[in-house]
Amino acid sequence: MPRKARIDAPGALQHIICRGIEKRNIFRTDTDRDDFVQRLGNVLTQTQTPCFAWALIPNHFHLLLRTGNAPIATVMRKLLTGYAMSFNRRHRRHGHLFQNRYKSILCQEDIYFLKLVRYIHLNPLRAKLVNSMKALERYGYSGHSVLMDKVKYDWQDVNKVLGLFGKKMSLARKHYCGYVQNGIDQGRRPELIGGGLVRSAGGWKAVKALDKLGVHLKGDERILGESDFVEQVLREQNERLERRYGLQAQGCDFEKVLERVADIFSLTKQQIISPSKQLHRVKARSVLCYWAVKELGMSATTIAQLLKVGQPAVSRAVMRGEKLAFDMKLSLGE
Repeated sequence: MPRKARIDAPGALQHIICRGIEKRNIFRTDTDRDDFVQRLGNVLTQTQTPCFAWALIPNHFHLLLRTGNAPIATVMRKLLTGYAMSFNRRHRRHGHLFQNRYKSILCQEDIYFLKLVRYIHLNPLRAKLVNSMKALERYGYSGHSVLMDKVKYDWQDVNKVLGLFGKKMSLARKHYCGYVQNGIDQGRRPELIGGGLVRSAGGWKAVKALDKLGVHLKGDERILGESDFVEQVLREQNERLERRYGLQAQGCDFEKVLERVADIFSLTKQQIISPSKQLHRVKARSVLCYWAVKELGMSATTIAQLLKVGQPAVSRAVMRGEKLAFDMKLSLGE
């Protein structure tokens, strides 16, 4: 059975879980962990991807990210490829380091944000890497130590998390720490990382009980959220796919999109493709990138090669183009 495509969108909250191949350790030494953390910070900063929680365990890691100027797939590819090459050189090994496919779960933020922060930051304690909350505060390979002001990383969004616990930072830290401590007795919380329908409902007992009452919930393993949230995400995903297939059936390709943008902005195709800082041409290129990536499904890397620019530049253009298309009420199909 083919694997389902990942679900992602600008601003989406994503819980990432990545494990070593055959459950092997991907972090053997502090040198490995320091290397990974440095690479993580660099990639998140370059792509302007907010990070709210993270934890390194010997054979896997967790991240809680919000999709920024680049798709999560791009962020993860940069992170995993660079780290795997470095790890293999350092330990004189060959072959794959990670499982073939990391897990990315799009999360309903208003319900699960703090639960996920707590779950992720308690991982080192559950894995017995530390033996107390006090020791967890000083465990330098988890975002909890950053939130408790024991370690500093500029790329972690501390204010978003602590701001939910109070305006005064010292008091907010105290309340946050109490919230985390209250989660210790909850155990491993498989509903936060297991099958979509099960975790959305809160466990198999809840699913079966609701089913007996004639309440049938919508679930998807790629989404953590209530039934209505899951349905909304899947509906939007299906609408995007239907638009994409419809355009492909009409023979719409990059050249057709380029022609459409040239007509809208009264420019030649060469003027759009050629590098320029003129605002009108920058806008045209942004809309071109947005439609090519989001409507046709082309990769930012492919567009970067066609336009002879870097992939991050295309990702930024896609974000600008989406806003421009909305503000100007532009449609590719017209």
